[in-house]
Amino acid sequence: QVQLVESGGGLVQPGGSLTLSCAASGNIFSINTMGWYRQAPGKQRELVATITGGGRTNYTDSVKGRFTISREHAWNTVQLQMNSLKFDDTSVYYCNAETFRDLRRYPYWGQGTQVTVSS
Repeated sequence: QVQLVESGGGLVQPGGSLTLSCAASGNIFSINTMGWYRQAPGKQRELVATITGGGRTNYTDSVKGRFTISREHAWNTVQLQMNSLKFDDTSVYYCNAETFRDLRRYPYWGQGTQVTVSS
């Protein structure tokens, strides 16, 4: 199975930067995609960014050009570099991994890390 642990959240001023990190362990060889999602109070969880094993990335329009997703050492670590942060970026950010085995997809989630943008 896959276990995910997020880190790097905190308080940052508008226009500042933060880097979130997701450490994956377990059967990481079965992962085909990983990504970051966020959920603000009163809102549904939304996609922020995803990355495939081949390096293909996808971003929601509101963060494109400001956030960058990357991976290191295969699927051991996935990071989200967040620049030019805005107040509306305040949210709980969740790491996600999707495995593919026996012709089926299985999702895994971290427990979330809080990002607060405030002046």
